[in-house]
Amino acid sequence: MNETTAAQAGHPPIAREHRELLDQVLDKWSLLVLDRLCESPRRFNELRRVIPTVSQKSLTAALRRLERNGMVDRVVIATRPVAVEYRVSALGKTLQDLVDALLGWATVTMPEVERAREAFDAEYGE
Repeated sequence: MNETTAAQAGHPPIAREHRELLDQVLDKWSLLVLDRLCESPRRFNELRRVIPTVSQKSLTAALRRLERNGMVDRVVIATRPVAVEYRVSALGKTLQDLVDALLGWATVTMPEVERAREAFDAEYGE
């Protein structure tokens, strides 16, 4: 849907700021991080254990993006040694239903997506 069509349909146009925010909040790792942090606050290494496919670099980048956008709070815990815990912020909690819906949608539609991919690959030899 282009911006003109969106405006005609009663939807505001998708501005650059919206695309940037959605890119940063809904990327692959951010979705998984938000999903896990909605369950409970976690330390960095605990997040790495519950998302075993994420690299340290990718997890660090995702946490920083989410923190910068106000979705995640980084809490320093005064212990010896000092510990850091990540929690979903109040703003981030507003995404929980949306994240759950997206992950549920992906689960339900995956068989149809796989069929479409197979048909495409068969037709175009990919």
